[in-house]
Amino acid sequence: MEILSRLSAVDAAKRLLGCELIRTFGDGQARVRIVETEAYDQTDAASHSYNGRTQRTDVMFGPAGHLYVYFTYGMHYCMNVVVGPEHYGAAVLIRAVEPIEGEELLSERRPKQGIDLTNGPAKLCQALGVDKRMNGHDLAKSPLKLELKPQLVDKDITTATRVGISKAADEPWRFYITHNSYISKP
Repeated sequence: MEILSRLSAVDAAKRLLGCELIRTFGDGQARVRIVETEAYDQTDAASHSYNGRTQRTDVMFGPAGHLYVYFTYGMHYCMNVVVGPEHYGAAVLIRAVEPIEGEELLSERRPKQGIDLTNGPAKLCQALGVDKRMNGHDLAKSPLKLELKPQLVDKDITTATRVGISKAADEPWRFYITHNSYISKP
């Protein structure tokens, strides 16, 4: 994961597209491809790290390649991959993933099928069984691993503004694999 420590949140958000998450459960393994991301860092008013290091955001200032998981709207978890150098608060929100193996295991945790299974940050956390207990998890280790894949070329990536925020909403820091049906908001 050292490469993630050398990238800005924006560059890491693009770099993570096409990479895979491997989730091991007691009854098997699921594999998903990251298809949509959003960048956040401490210079960004929409970022949790904008007001500095707190108990909640401590993980964002830690080593790259760890999970920053937070609870939102009093009912949903969202997961981020910490990026950039240590002591700099930056992370990439995983907005959508495409199942490529073990879809039935994901459906056990989120009883949906097809696109609706993982086409949003809360949906994918539910399907992957990610909650606050995974905050700080090292993505080089089970039960959830990040596997880097070859970097996508720019022509295969669409850039857009972020979703569901009120501050810095016009920043073009949302990225997705062009024409992928699993993205949360076309």
